[in-house]
Amino acid sequence: MSWLLPFLCGFGTSILSAWGVGGGTLLLLMMTLFLGVDQRTAQGINLLFFLPTAAAALVFHWKNGFLDKPTLKCSVPWAVFFALIGAWIATAVDVKILRRPFGIYLLASGVLMLWPRKEKEEPPGDDLKKQNK
Repeated sequence: MSWLLPFLCGFGTSILSAWGVGGGTLLLLMMTLFLGVDQRTAQGINLLFFLPTAAAALVFHWKNGFLDKPTLKCSVPWAVFFALIGAWIATAVDVKILRRPFGIYLLASGVLMLWPRKEKEEPPGDDLKKQNK
């Protein structure tokens, strides 16, 4: 029965992640605040949690034609490089030092979500281009 709460946390955050709500961040908070998992282990589990959801999103975006191949070719090598650097830093730094920047990041992202984004105005004539297509 000790598996029920972790299962429900993982299941609930995976549903939120599928909806695009940020289930991985919620999973990290659930693990550290309610399940007693240390920060470093929770971050590792969170990264593993991200892989299947990212793979599924990649497949669906590819299937629907939303991937720009030149952008992928340029960005993926840099993303892998910096992910490895970040993982190395995370394992080399004390957990207490990791908590503060992550907390600041969560607070900043929460505050930024409170401000609505300004919609870009379309240049004159764009509506005519759309009608002619």
